[in-house]
Amino acid sequence: MADASLGLWTVPLAVFGGAIRVSTPFLFVSLGECITERSGRINLGLEGTLVMGAMSAYGISYLSGSPWLGVLAAGITGALFGALHAGICSLPRVNDIAVGIALMLLGTGLAFFLGKPLIEPTAARLPAIDFGWWSDVPQVRAALRINVLFLIGVAIAPLLYWAFKSTRWGLLIRTAGESADAARAMGHSVLLIRLRATMVGGFLAGIGGSFLSLFYPGSWNEGLSSGQGITAVALVIFARWDPLLCLWASLAFGGAAALGPALQSVGITSGYHLFNAAPYILTLAIMIITCSPKRTLTGAPAELSITR
Repeated sequence: MADASLGLWTVPLAVFGGAIRVSTPFLFVSLGECITERSGRINLGLEGTLVMGAMSAYGISYLSGSPWLGVLAAGITGALFGALHAGICSLPRVNDIAVGIALMLLGTGLAFFLGKPLIEPTAARLPAIDFGWWSDVPQVRAALRINVLFLIGVAIAPLLYWAFKSTRWGLLIRTAGESADAARAMGHSVLLIRLRATMVGGFLAGIGGSFLSLFYPGSWNEGLSSGQGITAVALVIFARWDPLLCLWASLAFGGAAALGPALQSVGITSGYHLFNAAPYILTLAIMIITCSPKRTLTGAPAELSITR
């Protein structure tokens, strides 16, 4: 009776729970890319980093029995890919966008090759906190089962916003992103700043991948990412390189992705495939809305290759 009494309230509950689950990889990848781009470099290879992080996390979790070791391994893998990207981009006459695309292909291909033995085994999964313990309604409890990684991502967003505004570290990153000459005049190596920023960005993107394989959907397969890494890069542009806006934009994308399954849960199956395409439609709509002569790339770091 408790289930039936919810009626259409099942839909917003399912969208809320789905938004939290689906938004977590978007959140980590977009925050990581926000750090990278604020330093003046674009990393389009985060789709490959995300998939490699998912594969690494699942493999280490399976071998060690500890999902948290898997998360750490995913972060380290992402940082290594970030270092590779930064190292190649530091060479003369190298385009960071082209390098990112190449590393995206490398990461996805390498993950699929190395991850073939992991398709059948079951790895230890990340736990969730049951914030809905007080309710007897299954839908409420399911919506309020929140993974710790999401809470960590929510905490990182305002911390990163504050760091950009108020810390020496944030000042160096912003200076490198706005004027490489100014950063050099201050006695700092622009390449070193961007190397560190890209590694931190890759670390966060790798952790986002660990969420996919160790919590939701919680397995390893070759179709795990569905383009979330590259979509998160577009999300950073929509969020105007603001970590707090990255948080809200990630939740919006997560809610859009959860809309189709939520409607199906109450028996609304007409146009099911259209509802499942909601995140991609939202991405397209955002890019159309923001691509006007007066708004395009507002707030973009001046050293990004797309602004030069």
